[in-house]
Amino acid sequence: MLATMEARPASPTPAAGPRPKVLLVEDNARLAASIRDYLQKHQVEVHVEGDGLAVAARIERLRPDLVILDLMLPGKDGLAICRELRRTDRTPVLMLTAKGEDIDQVLGLEMGADDYVVKPVEPRVLLARIEAILRRARPAMGAPREAKLAAGRLEIDAGRRSAAIEGRPIELTTGDFDILWLLATRQGSVVTRDEILRVVRGIDYDGLDRSIDARICRLRRKLHEAGGAEAMIKTVRLRGYLFAGDA
Repeated sequence: MLATMEARPASPTPAAGPRPKVLLVEDNARLAASIRDYLQKHQVEVHVEGDGLAVAARIERLRPDLVILDLMLPGKDGLAICRELRRTDRTPVLMLTAKGEDIDQVLGLEMGADDYVVKPVEPRVLLARIEAILRRARPAMGAPREAKLAAGRLEIDAGRRSAAIEGRPIELTTGDFDILWLLATRQGSVVTRDEILRVVRGIDYDGLDRSIDARICRLRRKLHEAGGAEAMIKTVRLRGYLFAGDA
């Protein structure tokens, strides 16, 4: 269900400009209506889909800026939809997971989700996550559009938000790219989990959140698949991660 926020001040309305287009995939009609109404009050254009089997066609037709995807859906579950979407599309995905279960969150990130929000949904948290993901979909962390970085066999283009190893492109989600850019621009220095979590989710690390480890694992796998370069990212025990750039 959607957590109520009447007693608290609303989140600031986003700056004027084109309204972001969101596809909300949720089969609970009451919850979907509550989320839609709240987001539309904050200048987000929301389209709702409740059938897992119809999601691919809706994405193709709408070309949304973001997909909010529930895990439990009729016809096809959210994890399967996310996995299939990631084979052909880089549209950011925000998962809705139940009960705060780590396994749901980690599996969602493994399938290619950019972030997750735990039910019952806190409206301001959901809006903040949406705004953070859409900001990250723009050029990396304020880097100039022409900013590029080369480290060993790896080349990163901040303007295009893309990366390649010896010309072979790496399929990166929004969150994947942000972590890779952060680590690569800090080459040779340890980056803590807290720093990474603030970049990709805008919150502090509480010592329990497993999402960063899952994201690093996924990023290493993609570096391996693109050219056996997973060793570029080193784990520094009890401290964080270090980008070596020499694999």
